[in-house]
Amino acid sequence: MYTILGAGLSGLSVADHLNKKGIAFTIYEAKSHGGGHIHSEQVGGFTWDEGPHVSFTKSNYVKQYFANNLDNNYLEFATTPSNYFKGNWIPHPAQSNMYAVPEPFRSRSIEDLKKVRETLGKDYKAENYEEWLHYAFGPTFTENFPEAYTDKYWTTPSKNLTTDWIGKRVYFPDITDMVDSTQGPLQKQTHYLTQFRYPERGGFYSYIKKVDETLPVNYNKKLQQISFDKKELIFSNGEKTSFEKLVSTLPLPELILSSDAPEEIKVQAKKLKCSQVLIINVVVNHPAPIPNQWIYIYDRELYSTRINFTELLSPNNGEPGKSGIQVEVYFSDYRPLTEAIEDIERKVLDELVTMKLAASKDAIESYHSKWINWANVIFDVQRIEAQEAVFDWLETKGMVREADDLEPMTDWENKLASAQPLGDIILAGRFAQWKYYWTDDCVLRGLLISRSI
Repeated sequence: MYTILGAGLSGLSVADHLNKKGIAFTIYEAKSHGGGHIHSEQVGGFTWDEGPHVSFTKSNYVKQYFANNLDNNYLEFATTPSNYFKGNWIPHPAQSNMYAVPEPFRSRSIEDLKKVRETLGKDYKAENYEEWLHYAFGPTFTENFPEAYTDKYWTTPSKNLTTDWIGKRVYFPDITDMVDSTQGPLQKQTHYLTQFRYPERGGFYSYIKKVDETLPVNYNKKLQQISFDKKELIFSNGEKTSFEKLVSTLPLPELILSSDAPEEIKVQAKKLKCSQVLIINVVVNHPAPIPNQWIYIYDRELYSTRINFTELLSPNNGEPGKSGIQVEVYFSDYRPLTEAIEDIERKVLDELVTMKLAASKDAIESYHSKWINWANVIFDVQRIEAQEAVFDWLETKGMVREADDLEPMTDWENKLASAQPLGDIILAGRFAQWKYYWTDDCVLRGLLISRSI
């Protein structure tokens, strides 16, 4: 019997794949609904996700899995993300669309890049993200674009981040890419995301809603305490239960801090840092003024970090003639929330007017905000050592260490081809495994777990 903690996408994927193999399980969820971070809410005539969730997976299995859950009622779009910088709109990624970068930043960036690449040579190895950025783009572009965004999105300077999470997420240009793009758009695609799918109705949650409604999820069961020694769970309502094999999708620090782990392991768990996000949902009485589904905001003085338009993901997400604008503002232990949320909301509304995303303050019909405690795992320089200590201790309680368990991403083709037993304690999902996972990773983790049995 498997006990699953959490009915977010990872937990539901695990349960669904176990169920399809006829393997018994019990699943518990702290909230009154499943879906976790991909749950969608209907407020004020609009459908709101928790940030701009889209499915751009290359996995045919995940594509089919999501399509089946929707009875193939999905939409497919070409992606058109954009960037806002000091009143300018720059196609994404900015480093390969330099023609739209204003002077003097454009010329200085090219000069810097040539000097840096010539000085450091082609075999240069960066020790941290700051060094990687300077080598990739030179100091001028770095300071005004990725470094500025790092401070806002990751909430910590780039020198405090490692490089193992980057992969294809940040485009590393050839010198000719940046130079040639000063004359106009390149004749090639440089962004990892070119096409995406999105449910026709019901928001991103619709991709897993059928599974959530079909499986016997025990809702309103918030974990209060776990004993790995006794194999016992205690919930906030006082209910107790034992487990044989445990699959946890709970954030790793939360799991350890609520357990009977020794103090030195809890100290390590506290070193694992994650950002929080304040999402501000705004309805304006006019259509989206730009065609870009989401945009990145580089101006350091603006709270707004990333913005998406709900009706550009699906026209059924909103009301005709209106726009649902969703703004993300990030915080963490590195940059804690110190202002009243009401003050931040007011400043963000002003920013929307300044950026001309809202025609005027009078055009804003309504707004509401949502605070999310777990947003992005921060791959800082202390992460690996702390994570290693926690995993080593969990191994003594029945978790099988995986060869890639400290790596932010997973090579699913190889992983699925050689599924191995995972022990009595199994972690699943972004925050449980402390990974840089997207939604397809969460689905595939459930598939892997079912294959490992």
